[in-house]
Amino acid sequence: MTLQTLDIPLCDAAATDALGERLSAAAQIGDCILLKGQIGAGKSALARAFIRARLGPDTEVPSPTFTLVQTYETADGDIWHADLYRLGDTQEAVELGLTEAFDTAITLIEWPDILGEMTPTDALIVELSVREDDHLAHLVFSDRWAQRIQQIANDA
Repeated sequence: MTLQTLDIPLCDAAATDALGERLSAAAQIGDCILLKGQIGAGKSALARAFIRARLGPDTEVPSPTFTLVQTYETADGDIWHADLYRLGDTQEAVELGLTEAFDTAITLIEWPDILGEMTPTDALIVELSVREDDHLAHLVFSDRWAQRIQQIANDA
C-alpha cells in the first residue's frame, strides 16, 4: 500500500476547526481517523469540530477522556470518538467494540498507538504538532483517502 502525506499549517483555533469541518464533510462510514499529537496539540478540538459539522454547532461534545468512547448518531451512521490514552492494552480496545465500529461507523481515535496491529491499514492519520508560531497537521493517507484529501487541500 502506498502512503502519501500532506502538511497543513493551522494558524489558529479557527483553522483547526475548519480542518475538522472539511474532514467531516469528506468522511464516510468505515473511515477511521487517527488523531495523534502531544497534549494540547488540538486533537479534541479537531474531533469536536468534526462532530459539530455533522450534528450542528450547539452539539455538546465532551472529551471521552474518562468515558473512553462517546458515540453520536447521525443520519448517515454513527460517529465514535474514542480516547485511548488510559487503556493498558489492545484487548481493552477490542472490549470497547472498536473493531466492529471500524466497519459500521466513522471512528475518531485519540491516542491510537495502543491499537497496535488492529489499527486499520487504510486509516487516515492526522498528527498535530505545536510549532513556534502555529500548529501543523501532518496527514498520512492511503489511496482510500487520496482524492478526498486532495479536495480538502484545495479547500484550505
